Amino acid sequence: MTEFQRFTGTLRYIADDGLAAAVNAAVALERPLLVKGEPGTGKTLLAQAVADALALPLITWHIKSTTKAVEGLYTYDVVARLNDARFGGSDVSNIRKYIRLGPLGRALTSDGPVVLLIDEVDKADLEFPNDLLRELDEMKFFIPELDETYTAQHRPIVLITSNAEKELPDAFLRRCVFHYIAFPDRERLKRIVRVHHPDLDDKLVDAAIDRFARLRGQDGLRKRPSTSELLDWLVVLARAGVRAEEVAEALKNIPFAGVLLKDSDDVEAAGRTRPRGY
Repeated sequence: MTEFQRFTGTLRYIADDGLAAAVNAAVALERPLLVKGEPGTGKTLLAQAVADALALPLITWHIKSTTKAVEGLYTYDVVARLNDARFGGSDVSNIRKYIRLGPLGRALTSDGPVVLLIDEVDKADLEFPNDLLRELDEMKFFIPELDETYTAQHRPIVLITSNAEKELPDAFLRRCVFHYIAFPDRERLKRIVRVHHPDLDDKLVDAAIDRFARLRGQDGLRKRPSTSELLDWLVVLARAGVRAEEVAEALKNIPFAGVLLKDSDDVEAAGRTRPRGY
């Protein structure tokens, strides 16, 4: 790997040494990087940070429960072709104009290197990751409607995120570099806050992070608040003029708790349960 390709984070994305090493290992090995972690820990934002740091375009493929692997390569709009054949006014012999490349297809046919994000791969069917193996290994794909094979001239940097909603196949895992983004400690939380909101009052930031940490340590929460929710909460606190002392003293009635907690049972638990150590 040449020096300019090394990823160390960006001004707005604080990557620890382990995450930076995982990105650089994936680039060096030319393998996908599979990133897991709690929601809100920056998995999706990592792809934009890598693209920014390496000055590459970013192509994003957001996965849904109904997504099929072939959609990432291309789609053939047979309905449009049938309509054109039925109602006239268009040359239907040119099948190529009814073919639309998907995110993976665009990444593999790009004129230069790109970063490809396959976001939340575990939302799709269990066989979905296996259906990507050949294309990710060989960096080429076949379109039978055109009887053409497309081979990547520039191997994309592939980042794949997972919220660990389901187990991924072993064959898929073997082909990936893996990294788990652990939840930031207090010091790293402060650095993240300062990157996004450098003008916030120091006392308010310290009080909010301390209260946030105690809240995450509560027993019985269904969904613990994430880093992104902490950032939103700080913005609301500052704009509402909430003082640091009010945040620190809020044992039960947390100001704007709905920004942090998204479940009524969690709101009740935060008011009645003693926190564990953070």
